[in-house]
Amino acid sequence: MPCFRCGARQTDPVRGASPWKRGVRHDVQVLICPDCQRAHDLDLDTCATCGSTAMICRLGEVECRSCGAVRPARSRAQASSSSVPGLAAEVEAALNRVLGRVRG
Repeated sequence: MPCFRCGARQTDPVRGASPWKRGVRHDVQVLICPDCQRAHDLDLDTCATCGSTAMICRLGEVECRSCGAVRPARSRAQASSSSVPGLAAEVEAALNRVLGRVRG
């Protein structure tokens, strides 16, 4: 999954924890690269209880990592940024390469 802001692809860290961070934007889990983390205009969802942006989205729920508040996530059809542009085509091209398929 690329950085939602700049599109950079995550690489494996040398050792230890990844410098990339997770967040939730319009009820969709996103990754934020180290460079974009410095920006103050990330437009991430915030917790209605404590105001934190330390949120994760999993199994149809959005959970605040700061206070533990949990709420249902909107369905992907309702989420306004539910997909990364071009990702489906990129995955299809990768599968075609790996499986030796020829587009036609």
